[in-house]
Amino acid sequence: MSAFHRRGLVKPDGRWLWLYARTPIEGALVAPMPRGEVAPSNPHLRWHPLRGEWVAYAGHRQNRTFHPPPEYDPLAPMIDSAHPTEVPAGPWDVAVFENRFPTFHRGAHDAPASIVPTFPARGQCEVVVYAQTATGSLGALPLSHIELVIRAWIDRTRALGAREDVAYVMPFENRGAEVGVTLAHPHGQLYAYPFVPPVAMRELALQAEHLERTGHGLLAGIVDRERDARVRLVHEEPSMVAFVPAFARYAYEVWIAPTRPAPSLVDLDDAEIAALARALKTVLLKLDGLWDQPMPLMLVVHGAPTDGRHHPEAHVHIEIYPVLRMKKRLKYLAGSETGGGAFTADTLPEEKAAELRAVEVHLG
Repeated sequence: MSAFHRRGLVKPDGRWLWLYARTPIEGALVAPMPRGEVAPSNPHLRWHPLRGEWVAYAGHRQNRTFHPPPEYDPLAPMIDSAHPTEVPAGPWDVAVFENRFPTFHRGAHDAPASIVPTFPARGQCEVVVYAQTATGSLGALPLSHIELVIRAWIDRTRALGAREDVAYVMPFENRGAEVGVTLAHPHGQLYAYPFVPPVAMRELALQAEHLERTGHGLLAGIVDRERDARVRLVHEEPSMVAFVPAFARYAYEVWIAPTRPAPSLVDLDDAEIAALARALKTVLLKLDGLWDQPMPLMLVVHGAPTDGRHHPEAHVHIEIYPVLRMKKRLKYLAGSETGGGAFTADTLPEEKAAELRAVEVHLG
């Protein structure tokens, strides 16, 4: 699927809504919004001098929707005017809209003074609705639909990355109430940061140092060695690979990466986008197959900053972290991990990769 269709709408409060589909999006669509007043969004940043990183403050997020009753889902398509929601009924497959309770906002201004440096938390936070169904998961969608989700990520990354107030764009998903998700509807998010977040910055710094020292990409070398070793592979094809990294911190942690060092999602060609959809669906179905239900997890896309410069050190990839103890032992973060940043792994990557390989999946 090399082509897709997009349509932009503006909500009554000025937020944008983008609809994506595999066929033209026609008809008289109106961008709805939930009932209720929302406090103005004016988040700000404060510098953490002992960690060398920004902390975002967004007190208005305390009023966001949390675990609504099952008969009301503010992401479900609008059935009638009595139940206004964030997305309209219509011929669309994927929807992206500006978060009503953002951590970063394009209109942020006048950060309060403090004993540490402060700055308006400009940028943007968006919700990515995977489908019109109110239940299900990303991995359960058809391959062509997952590919459309990836193309929506790419489209929004390209648009947001072109803004002067955005330094890094990160699509991600928190799945499951166990990791703090406030809505059951299958969806993810996309943050456009005014800075490069610390984990990505550390990865990029190490990749840049390795490239300068060896002339070769750091993650590209890891991908090559994982393909040679074969003991931690979960999925492989010529342009895309999924594996439990030899240095995994979580049980069943899986990385998905193109076999060539493409810096960002926007650098993937049509064949690689299709391959990424196959790899992502395979991995998610295998993880879900371990539990016979969607596994609570965090899914994060890491790539190059959007500062307009060339980043040959960057190698776009998806990192997936399952985060709950259920029938099998997974990882809770304790003081050493959260406070010290030193992980203790209770399982071996080779064992968990073998378990995932043994799960049979059908992509359909």
